[in-house]
Amino acid sequence: MRRILRDLKIMLLTNLWIVPVVAALVGALFYFVAPPPPMHARMATGAVGGGYHTFAERLRDELALQGFSLDLVESAGSADNLDKLGRGDVELALVQSGQELTLSDEARSTLNGLGVMYREPLWLFLGDTAKFERLSDLIKLRLAIGSANSGTQAVTAALFAANRIEPPQYPQHWQQMGGSKAAEALIAGELDAAFFVGPAENALIQRLAAEPKVRLASLRRTEAYLARLPYLSRLEVGEGMLDMQHNTPDRDIVTLGPVATLVAGEAFHPSLTPLILEAAKTVLKHGSLLDPAGSYPAKPPLSLNTLSEAEYYYDKGLPILQRYLPFRIASLADRYIILAIPLLVLLFPLFKAIGPIYQWRIRARIYRWYKHLREIDQQLYKGSLPSDLDAEIARLERLEDELARVEVPLSYSSELYELHIHLRYVVERLHSLKAKNQAAPE
Repeated sequence: MRRILRDLKIMLLTNLWIVPVVAALVGALFYFVAPPPPMHARMATGAVGGGYHTFAERLRDELALQGFSLDLVESAGSADNLDKLGRGDVELALVQSGQELTLSDEARSTLNGLGVMYREPLWLFLGDTAKFERLSDLIKLRLAIGSANSGTQAVTAALFAANRIEPPQYPQHWQQMGGSKAAEALIAGELDAAFFVGPAENALIQRLAAEPKVRLASLRRTEAYLARLPYLSRLEVGEGMLDMQHNTPDRDIVTLGPVATLVAGEAFHPSLTPLILEAAKTVLKHGSLLDPAGSYPAKPPLSLNTLSEAEYYYDKGLPILQRYLPFRIASLADRYIILAIPLLVLLFPLFKAIGPIYQWRIRARIYRWYKHLREIDQQLYKGSLPSDLDAEIARLERLEDELARVEVPLSYSSELYELHIHLRYVVERLHSLKAKNQAAPE
């Protein structure tokens, strides 16, 4: 056992040179690998109680299970969300499709669409006595077109513009009003009609659906609108879909609506994309009254750039490591694997060389002694040995004593013993030469 430990010590000391080499390569790996993505982000959500904020709260809770912190930032709507993204106040925001078209090409190039989260129907609720066939009929009515700079007003403005009804032509009895304020005015009879944008499950939409004093209108000529406003989508709402008790709507209707798109700014770390989208998929897995289960998230609109990570997610799903490991661990492993491959390529020939180098260094401990034997052998051949053979013999015997203290692994002992034999052979030759010289007549 002691011999084995000694051989192991010799081997380790002999190959000690590899430690700084490997340390340098590993250090380079940690130096050049990209830092892990942050485990927190800020998201602009719209007003509290709105569809965006409700979805963001569910997304935040789902991400928290992965140790990711999502801070929700209230806003005035899609336009405000885009401003916050542009200023870098937030990394993520929910934006109504079509709003990005109001930006310059340069500003839009700094944004990336992560995906469509759900559809946002446009609801037109009418009072008891209001008559409606086409949008032009609303000119005569007291109408709420949505709050200033809101997503609702953006959609209604686009629909009116398709009918060549521009803001300067808006009647004075139209009001820039939305949300609960518009709902209260409609129920109180202060408005004849009001537009709202939001999911069918939204509390405000559900309240209006249960209100007997208002009814839900159906939009006509939807194909004509879609041809002019491709960022909108057509939605069919079946009888009683919003409220079966009150049978709202009281017949099958058709409406239009944008889609809620999750948009990332320049400060967003692309590696977080699969984590965010998988959490959104979990939140949306059961669908909604209008969106079938498993429909969303979906690829973002073509009007926005798409991160390669998002493309991969929609085409192939989660990265392989994230399918089996927590995000934080998978993210680190993924980064180190990328650089570990070239590191292994370098280490393979390095470790392959350990054997020959080890063999050479051990044998060098033995073979260097042959230098002295070779010098004496050459002098014997040339007859040029010094006259004082006793001094040369004493020098070789000292070498023999030093050689006895040389340590080599057990597997190389035979070569060490061969050196002892050769050294003794040369010493005997010198003794023979000395005796021959002494016996020669003067």
